[in-house]
Amino acid sequence: MITTRALTKIYDGKVAVDALTLEVRSGEIFGLLGPNGAGKTTTVRMLAALIAPTSGEAIIGGYRLGEDDTAIRRSVGIVTEAPGMYERLSARENLEVYAKLYGVSNVARQVEKYLRLLDLWDRRDDPVGTFSKGMKQKLALARALVHEPQVLLLDEPTSGLDPQMTRVVRDFIADLKGQGRTILLCTHNLDEAERLCDRILVLRTRPIALGTPEALRRQLFGRRIIVTLETVTERILERVCALDFVLDLQQDGNQLRIALPDPERQNPLLVRALVEAGAAVRFLTEEEHSLEEIYLRLIEEESGERARCSPLDRAEVSAAR
Repeated sequence: MITTRALTKIYDGKVAVDALTLEVRSGEIFGLLGPNGAGKTTTVRMLAALIAPTSGEAIIGGYRLGEDDTAIRRSVGIVTEAPGMYERLSARENLEVYAKLYGVSNVARQVEKYLRLLDLWDRRDDPVGTFSKGMKQKLALARALVHEPQVLLLDEPTSGLDPQMTRVVRDFIADLKGQGRTILLCTHNLDEAERLCDRILVLRTRPIALGTPEALRRQLFGRRIIVTLETVTERILERVCALDFVLDLQQDGNQLRIALPDPERQNPLLVRALVEAGAAVRFLTEEEHSLEEIYLRLIEEESGERARCSPLDRAEVSAAR
C-alpha cells in the first residue's frame, strides 16, 4: 500500500530523511519511531504529497509521488500533531468544508457518521475554538476519515492528551485497522506503539532497524529463561552448563538466567536436568524486554556508530547501503 525507495529530503544542505526504503503492507499498522529531528514528520509530509522529496521515489495507494500528487492528497487521510481547525466554525462546518474539498458525494451523511463515531455529535454546532485538545484531536481524526481513505498517516495523534482520551483515540485506531485500513503511525509513546503496531521502523534520519517488536527483541536480547531455585549449588551449575543447548548461564543469587535458542522445546529438558541435579524449582519465566528497552538500545548503538565514524566514513556507509 505504501512503498518507498531511497526517499530523501534535504533542507538547506541538511539531510532530514536519508534514503528511506520501506514497504507498508495493506491492512497493517506500521509504526515510525525516532527521537525529535529524526525525520518522522518530514516522511509523513512527503507521503501525503505536501512536500516534494529531494530524491527517491514512493508509491502510495497505487499513485506515484511527484506524478499523481493531487490523487495522493485526495486518497489519503492525515492527522498532524497540531489539528489546525477553523476555530470560529463549528465541528460540523469544519467537516463539511473538508468533505466538499475531497469531493464526498453525500456530505451530510459522512459528517454525521464520523461526528457520531467519535462522540462529537452533541457538540456539532459549537465553535471548535471552545473544544479541548482531546476533542480537537478527535475532530482531526474525523476530518481524516470523512472521505473514507484506505491509507491513514497519523503523526503523534495522542500527543498531549490525558490518559482517558489517549485510550479513546488508541482504541479508535485499533478499530480502523479492523476495517482493513493501512495506517502509518508516528509516535513517541512506545507503549502505544507496542500495543498497536504490527511492525516498526526505528528512524534517525536514516533507517536503523525494521521488524516486529518481537523480532527486534530477539535480535537484540536473544531469549533468556529466568529460573528461581530454593538454592544454587555447584552441582546444579555444572549440570546446566553441560547441556549442549544452553548458550549462556548467569547466576544472580538464587536465580539463573539461561540463554536458550528454542525455549518452548528445551524448557522441559532444562527442568528435568535441574531436578535430576537436586534443584527445587520455584519459578520459571521468560525474560521480557519492553519496546522502550529495544528502542533505547537501538538508538544508543546507532549513536555509538556515528561517533566512531568520520563524516567521510558515514558517506561511504550511506553509499554502500
